[in-house]
Amino acid sequence: MGKVKVRTLGDETLENKQKEKSKQKANEKKLVKGGKGGERVVSVGPSEEEIAKIELPKGTNETEETKVETKKVKTKKFEKKKETPHSKSYLQALKTLDKSKRYSVADGLSVLEKLKRSKFDETVELHINTIETGVSGNITLPHGTGKIVRVAIADDNLLEQVAKGKIDFDILLANPSMMPKLARVAKILGPKGLMPNPKNATLVKDPEKAAESFKKGQVNFRTELKAPIMHLSVGKMSFGPKKLSENISTLIDAVKKEKIRNVTLKSTMSPGIKLEI
Repeated sequence: MGKVKVRTLGDETLENKQKEKSKQKANEKKLVKGGKGGERVVSVGPSEEEIAKIELPKGTNETEETKVETKKVKTKKFEKKKETPHSKSYLQALKTLDKSKRYSVADGLSVLEKLKRSKFDETVELHINTIETGVSGNITLPHGTGKIVRVAIADDNLLEQVAKGKIDFDILLANPSMMPKLARVAKILGPKGLMPNPKNATLVKDPEKAAESFKKGQVNFRTELKAPIMHLSVGKMSFGPKKLSENISTLIDAVKKEKIRNVTLKSTMSPGIKLEI
């Protein structure tokens, strides 16, 4: 007879634990066989292909496509909230605006008043297209622009501040004798359009006198370098039609009608109104 295996009653639990430990040790040996260099490491668990096939539960946002779609929805919601509805009076006035028509200055200002929709005092602007580039000059508006202009006169102390990047002025005036010193900060002032220049009346023999003129409403006008167009402020809506009309006429005369192709009137929040000059 062969050998008879005798099992002791009550030791099944102990035997199962020993089997589990043996399996665990076998798996560990398969995972890293001795830990020597160059030996193969066996990965335990599902492969990348199997993970990719697993469907995510509903409501999760783990995939890149889902994240992109969620971002698009949030962006659309933000854009909708950002829109400001027009008032009924604005929409009614907009219907009366004929975009193909050229209005007289008086009629244009009348339409502009009806199109006003903000609570703050809007700036009134003229956008002038000229027949060529290089049109420039300066003029003092009868009623100013309504804007507080910060005028500075170049001196050693001011140029030191500019060199440090501190600029707290809108217009910089200088005597021609300051040009050698101004050259040191030309790279800072030039791109901002603040470099004193005789063409825009900011490089003058008497900077103090020029400063008074700018504070009273003197405006420099000049076409853009690469386009025959200029954008100018001619006052505030609170000025009323009479003062705005006088400022506009003064500016158009200074630019000269024969050099103007067309003029568009608008306020900060309004559409453009073409003017007949």
